[in-house]
This record gives sequence, structure tokens and C-alpha cells, in this order.
Amino acid sequence: MNRTDLGAALRALREASDKEAKAVARGALMSPSKLSKIETGKAPAGVVDVERILTAIGVSEEVKAKYMAAARAAATEATAWRLFRRLGYHRKQQQIRALDESMGSLKLFQPSLIPGLLQTPEYVRAVLARKDLAEETLAKTISARLERQQVLYDSGKQPQFIITESVLRWRLLPPPMMAGQLDRIVSLSRLPNVDIRIVSLAADQVDVPGHSFVIRDDRIVTVEAVHAEIVVTDPRDVAVYLQKFEGFARTAVSGDALRSLIEGIRDDFLRQQETA
Repeated sequence: MNRTDLGAALRALREASDKEAKAVARGALMSPSKLSKIETGKAPAGVVDVERILTAIGVSEEVKAKYMAAARAAATEATAWRLFRRLGYHRKQQQIRALDESMGSLKLFQPSLIPGLLQTPEYVRAVLARKDLAEETLAKTISARLERQQVLYDSGKQPQFIITESVLRWRLLPPPMMAGQLDRIVSLSRLPNVDIRIVSLAADQVDVPGHSFVIRDDRIVTVEAVHAEIVVTDPRDVAVYLQKFEGFARTAVSGDALRSLIEGIRDDFLRQQETA
């Protein structure tokens, strides 16, 4: 089933359900224009998009499985960051929040920067500064990213984070603000449902970090490349990311050992400020 056929099939399902396009689009967390483009084959129907549309229509699990299989035929999708800029980064953050809230399992591997769910407002601003956004857009995006962090306080969720030590030492902010960012990670590490681990630079390793990625429900992987966001759904490829995550989880420190490591790095930043 090609893009046009899949889009036409989704449209037929929606019309058979007697649901208006606006209602389905709203339930699928997309604009009516995007739904229209998917239904007419003018835009690709990504795996996540198809799942949301089918859920919004309210089809049976049997029908959903059939169309999800067709969507997974194109198992890897890439969306250029410039397209997200056109959409609005704050809307992208809202989409991610809805996705995180709908998932039971969340695994994040970060060798590049502090994960968004753990960032302080100052760190969020520093990360977004390089995107050259207008102040109003920047403020909306920062607010949307911080709102995503509410998922950390949902006892029904058990997010897992693996961060390399080099990320904690990367001076994206002045030393006092970096110290504040590290204090926040220490604080969040005490939440009973949140699992944060650090891959120490002092530990022997058998793998290399590569790039950052997020695994949702052990079936969807999101990779942040320099030019685009890549979504992987082929079970064979997802298994590769799960293996990498689990390998680093075994060598990373957590609990009191994690807090001791982070507090040592925080103290280094504070000493830098004192001698500046």
C-alpha cells in the first residue's frame, strides 16, 4: 500500500465513522490541513500519525493492526528540523508532551545535552538560543518544554534516563547556573518513579555513545540527527537501540553513587565561580 492508497483508506475509514475531519484531526493532535494532506496522499502518513488517526476514528484493534502494518512498511521516517520551525517549536513540544503522556515506557539516552525533561528554564533557553527564535516564540517554546516535565510527577509513568558524564561538564551556562542545573537532576533523582543513571568517564566501556535517542513503549525510537528527527519502528532496528540502552544501563551509576558524582561536578562549577 503506497502513500496515496493509505491516505485514501484512512479517509474512507473516517467517512464511514461519520466523524468530521476537524474532530479527527483534533483527536489525532494535528491540524485539519495536515490530515487533509495525508488523506489525499500529498503528505506522508507517519507511523505515529496513522496510529493517532486510527485511535481518533475509533476503529477496532483488528483494523488498527492492519493499517499499522501498512504504515510500518516504511519503517524509518525523517522530518527536517526546518519543517518543525515552520510548524512552531512550541507546537512540537506540545506534540511530544502528548506522546509522552500516552506512553507507558520512556527510555532516554543522552550523550549530547541534559534531557529536556530534566532541564532548568535557564538551560532550556540556552539550548534554544542557537535557533535564533523571536522572543515571543522563544518564550512559548520554553513554557511548552517546561510543561512537558509534569510527566515526571505521574506515578503511573517510569521514565528512565541515561546521561554521559561529559554532558554534565559541558558548560552551556555560566558555572552558577550549571550548578543549579545539576542540583535539579539530583533532586529529580529522588523521585520514586524516575530512574536517572550517569555513565561515568572513569568506568571501563565496551561501547561508544553515538547519538541521542528516545525509546517509547519499546516499539518506537526517535533519533535527533543534526538535520532532522528520525522515527524508527521496525522491530529489528528498535531492538538495536534497546540493546544499546540496556548495555549502558548496566555500566552507569544510579542512586547515592549518582548523586555523589553529580555533586562533585557541581562543586567544581562552584569553585570555578569563586576563582573567576
